[in-house]
Amino acid sequence: MSCPICGAETARQTRPFCSKRCADRDLARWLNGSYAVPSRDPEDAETLEDALEEAARKAQPPDRAH
Repeated sequence: MSCPICGAETARQTRPFCSKRCADRDLARWLNGSYAVPSRDPEDAETLEDALEEAARKAQPPDRAH
């Protein structure tokens, strides 16, 4: 069995990975959202669009009235 991250032979104590380093890299991918299942549900797309618009509004600097 080969490591899904680097392709090296797996180690018994870290299976299905070859090392703790590759296991940690896999965990980081999960945590940062690199692994995602795409959705074709239109409601999901609308929810995402709303969330992105809200985030963009919050990221804008506040208007300063003189």
